[in-house]
Parts: sequence; structure tokens; C-alpha cells
Amino acid sequence: MQNPRLAGRYAKSLIDLAIEKNELETVYKDMLFLEQAGKNREFVNLIKSPVIDTGKKERIFEAVTKGRIGELTALFFRLLIRKGREANLVEIVHAFIGQYKQHKNIHTVKLTTAEPVSEELKAEIVRKVQSQEAGKTIEITTQVKPEIIGGFVLELGDQLVDASIAYDLKAIRKQFLNNDFIYRIR
Repeated sequence: MQNPRLAGRYAKSLIDLAIEKNELETVYKDMLFLEQAGKNREFVNLIKSPVIDTGKKERIFEAVTKGRIGELTALFFRLLIRKGREANLVEIVHAFIGQYKQHKNIHTVKLTTAEPVSEELKAEIVRKVQSQEAGKTIEITTQVKPEIIGGFVLELGDQLVDASIAYDLKAIRKQFLNNDFIYRIR
């Protein structure tokens, strides 16, 4: 069950605690690890399962994360499990990462292309975006989707630049479908 308000509250409390304990960077690295662990469907289903008791979930979580996350993060997630909030683990991790980036003024640019792009092109895009977003740190993530045919789709926050061939083809198709001249010929 998704509950973004709950996830946001837990993430905020962990950020505040990490800042107070001067362990923000350590906890962020832990969250990146847990984000990868959250992609394992079996692990997530195991943690969310109402059939498995709390003690067993704690042992499973400890076995998966032992030596890979810090003590503060381990204690926080042990508390989550004891409070019955383990079903929201993945959501809390994503909320934490989002709030961390907001705290550090890091903006993520998502670049979607039809084929993989070079590191030089990524660096150039980051430079262009930084020139428009002065004083902000830019992080770029890439995705390959052959169905856009060519060009690119660039997302920055709530802004979207769709310069893909697929978008242009849809626009041309729409123009042809709405063209009154074509209907008069028939």
C-alpha cells in the first residue's frame, strides 16, 4: 500500500537524525544500497509479508544488510519493522533520497534516447543545464528507449523537452487527421 505522506515523515525524521548525528552522507549511501535491495522482488515480498513474524523479518533484514549499512540506518529500519511499517520500506527509501537531494540542492535530469549516449554528450548536457540552473548541482540519469526512434526526451523537475522523432511523427499524424482539406477532397 502506498502512503507518500507516511514515507515523507519517516524520511524527514531520519534526515533530521542523520544531520544531528553528523552521519547524513553515510545514511545516504545506505539508502542507495537499500534502493538496490528494494529492486529484488523476493526481498520486498518477504519484508511485506504479513505471515512472517516481526522477529524473523528483523533477522532477514539484518542478514541482507549486515556489514553493508551503518548502525543508525540499521536501528532506524529495525524500529520500522517493530512498528509494523516495513511494508513502506521502499517508499521511505525513495522519499529519503528525494529529500536528501532537495537538502543538498541536487537536481536530477533524466535523459531518454533511442540509443546509448557517450559520456562527453552527458557532460555537455550537464553543462548546458547548469548554465541555466545556476548554483545547483546537476545529476544525470539516462534511459534507452528504442521506440522514440531518434532525438531525445529531457526531464528536469516538472519541465519536459520532447525532441524525439516519435513525438514529431505523432504531431504530423495529428495534423493530417485534423486537416479539413483532406475531408473536402473525398
